[in-house]
Amino acid sequence: MHDDRQLIEERLQRALRERIRPAIYGASVPLDIEVWHAPGEPVSPAEALAQTYEPAAIGLPWGAAWGTAWFKFSGQVPAEWAGSEIEAVIDLGFSGGPGFSAEGLVHTTSGVPLKGLHPRQTYAPLSILGPEGTPAHAGDRIEFYVEAAANPEVLGSNAFAPTDVGGKPEPGGTPIYRLARADVAVFNAEVWDLILDLEALNGLQEQLSLQEPRRREILRALSRALDALDYENVAATAADARAQLTDVLSRPAHASAHQLSAVGHAHIDSAWLWPLRETRRKVARTVSNVATLAEEYPELVFAFSQAQQHAWVKENYPAVWERLKKAVADGIIVPVGGMWVESDTNLPGSEALARQFVHGKRFFLDEYGIDTQEVWLPDSFGYTAALPQLVKLSGSKWFLTQKISWNKENRFPHHTFWWEGLDGTRVFTHFPPIDTYNSDLSGRELAHAQRNFAENGAATRSLVPFGYGDGGGGPTREFVATARRVANLESSPRVTIESPTEFFSAAEEEYHDHAPVWSGELYLEIHRATYTSQAKTKQGNRRSEHLLREAELWSAAAVVAGKLDAYPYEDLDRIWKAVLLNQFHDILPGSSISWVHREAEETYARLASELEAIIAKAQQALAGSGDAQIVFNAAPHGRNGIAGLGAGVAAASESAVTVENGVLDNGLIRVTIDDRGLITSLYDVEAGREVIAPGAVGNLLQLHVDTPNNWDAWDVDSFYKNNVRDVTEVDSVDFSTDSGVATVVVKRSFGRSTVTQTLRVRPGTKRVDIETTMDWHEAEKFLKAAYPVDVHADRSASETQFGHIFRPTHQNTSWDAAKFEIAAHRWVHVGEPGYGVAVVNDSTYGHDINRTAREDGGTTTTIRTSLIRAPRFPDPQTDQGVHTVNHALVVGAGIPEAIEEGYRINLPERVVTGADGAEPLVAIDNGNVIVESLKLADDRSGDVVVRLYESSGGRSRATITPSFTATAATEVDLLERHLADRDLQDNAVTFELRPFQILTLRFTRS
Repeated sequence: MHDDRQLIEERLQRALRERIRPAIYGASVPLDIEVWHAPGEPVSPAEALAQTYEPAAIGLPWGAAWGTAWFKFSGQVPAEWAGSEIEAVIDLGFSGGPGFSAEGLVHTTSGVPLKGLHPRQTYAPLSILGPEGTPAHAGDRIEFYVEAAANPEVLGSNAFAPTDVGGKPEPGGTPIYRLARADVAVFNAEVWDLILDLEALNGLQEQLSLQEPRRREILRALSRALDALDYENVAATAADARAQLTDVLSRPAHASAHQLSAVGHAHIDSAWLWPLRETRRKVARTVSNVATLAEEYPELVFAFSQAQQHAWVKENYPAVWERLKKAVADGIIVPVGGMWVESDTNLPGSEALARQFVHGKRFFLDEYGIDTQEVWLPDSFGYTAALPQLVKLSGSKWFLTQKISWNKENRFPHHTFWWEGLDGTRVFTHFPPIDTYNSDLSGRELAHAQRNFAENGAATRSLVPFGYGDGGGGPTREFVATARRVANLESSPRVTIESPTEFFSAAEEEYHDHAPVWSGELYLEIHRATYTSQAKTKQGNRRSEHLLREAELWSAAAVVAGKLDAYPYEDLDRIWKAVLLNQFHDILPGSSISWVHREAEETYARLASELEAIIAKAQQALAGSGDAQIVFNAAPHGRNGIAGLGAGVAAASESAVTVENGVLDNGLIRVTIDDRGLITSLYDVEAGREVIAPGAVGNLLQLHVDTPNNWDAWDVDSFYKNNVRDVTEVDSVDFSTDSGVATVVVKRSFGRSTVTQTLRVRPGTKRVDIETTMDWHEAEKFLKAAYPVDVHADRSASETQFGHIFRPTHQNTSWDAAKFEIAAHRWVHVGEPGYGVAVVNDSTYGHDINRTAREDGGTTTTIRTSLIRAPRFPDPQTDQGVHTVNHALVVGAGIPEAIEEGYRINLPERVVTGADGAEPLVAIDNGNVIVESLKLADDRSGDVVVRLYESSGGRSRATITPSFTATAATEVDLLERHLADRDLQDNAVTFELRPFQILTLRFTRS
């Protein structure tokens, strides 16, 4: 039977390729073609349709990279085709896969979008080609337009090779596509059905063992079907061939078959190998496809995440927006996710990740009246342990991801489980065992889902997102028709098209009490370089997050004080949404084409200017007129005599610093710098101990060869450590004191790059500030700064959203070893009982922290910060140019000190000339309870909203006292919806928090 199987399979594939698929379309007549080439960026349909079109023909070259051509197609449908299924067939010169090459959007003669076109979606049915999208019939004349996007294949045939097509194009490029087909043809539905029958059965039998009777039965049926087919007249004999398959297709699934909930899906990267402006068009194409497909297949359910993409439809495509709203109301398109975009979750700051839910869920509530319940992040590059609490506080209760199936070292042990966050909150989580979010419902994939499901024996169901994705497109009629065939088929899982809510409700009811628990972050064992790639994008994000904090804080303070007439609601809302968009999981991680990242830099610069103006206006209003130097401190902790979140005249420092013989001394620490500009000693005077490990040097730049096996911008492979060069050569080392600060400036040159570092020791601190300016021109290199400290630590602490997590510094297990590069926000910390060291930063995220043995029997813990990379794909110019980042080495620090210094380096004091200070809007009597955001309520009531969290990882009791008179206090969720009344006594609220708990309080003002 083995030889027969191979023979039948080979026969089938050739028949499909050479005989059956070409017979899908029968008689055809060519369409008349006219074209207008847009000279630059895309234009509106109204503008395009008003242009002068020129005659064109099949074979026409069109579309320079990222260009657009508008085609006008017209023709007469033969009257003798009456009773046949008729379609317009358009091939724009497609290559590659859906979403990765030429794409089109069919419009009516008045510019109303109807349906998308891509390599697997080349038809437009006659039912939408009449006047204004109404049905046309045999004998009618049809006329329609196609907006054709010449998206270049950035991946190309040699994936990960450097390419110059990812930049914003100059006008006048060479066309990259040729129009290949444009006609009206008879659609042979019986042939199309035969193909789907054959493919469904062949895919199933391939997954069965050679000895299984069911496989032999299917093979024999396939052979009989091919025997019944007349290759010279496939259309006429397709029904006979299908009749040979009826019996094997009608056998029902086993009672114990796995149950798959199939959800239509089109993962649309908001930017990746295309710019943001192209994603707007991809979304319109996909929504049009789904709405049109659902007219033929009413059982279709399509999960559509990312509120930003819904908003783009509303802003740019009014007719598509009306179709989208109707499809949502009819339950065909289901908003999911509850986030503004499918963001990265490792890198966004605390408040930014909370605002992803605020803006995402609020959009769906305002526009559709839907409070989404499932958080939908199939493709982000790892998942912070802060997420479960944020999911719950947003009013959601389920979480879905797929990406953990990409783990390189360890197979994740669960598919349906409770995920426990760093505060103890649990969220019911599903990780589809089909191992893709772009399923085609093939026999191979369905069988894999059934075999792979980790909870087999305890649970019976999983979810499968099906449809073309990444570049969008969504489900096709082939997918939905396949779902019908495998809905109840022997030896296959049962497949039911239904919504994510229906799946999660059934799965939780079945498995709620018995589901296993995973505690902590969902660390992705791949794509670790995304903590570092595209430094300016990451720096822009970090700066924007902190500027937004200041803008909200000082604007609220000025309004409450009666010194500012209006809170800038509209501006802050718009700016937040722009920042949240750029946290998409291929923008902030640095894995998009150059166009995307250059645009992000421009956006961040514009937003920074706007936010600085908002901050300056509010602060000046608070300070008033005068000659005093008023210092504003937006950090949650006091410094230099200025209360956290307040303003006043700073206290003068009574300590002094000295620089002598290479030693920077402020009385608390002594830092020795050698003639190479390296820290050979960092002595903690107060503790009486040396911090730098014996025989080691601090602030050592280390340069690695960085050539990952795949995914250049995404990956750093563990073998990068095998090739390292210590950068110790020095151009100059200059010591000085300036404004009471001890300073050393170190300049280095290596390769084609230069690095200038300014090390500063300030009065009254146990901190060495290190400003690093890199003029970077390396290729496939990775630069790190090392701080080997004499601390015995078996774990490190890293700041994450609303808390911190611990990770091992050893490699006891494969799970430990896999974390050779980790993400942290503003600080990392290592410590032993009684003593610790922190490294804080203002814009970097990647770190590696490990422990090594010394000859003296001790151990050295080395903290390394990842400064910059130089991957070649998808942006061959990644990070070329000048970058400045700031770090500080904080000695004798516990985690509370690390937290404080992390805020301080990111929220420097601001000095405004005026007369008045500003009392903090709220005061908290426990330093472990931190104000993460302080603002006016989104509903414009004038209420003050304060978001707090417990930062120590222990239980904390605190009292918060507003500086204004409050008449009521309530606990609210992230969307500022009422959760509970809080007892307000003597204008204060006392509360208790569990470790890392987030609490949002809303105060009503008198």
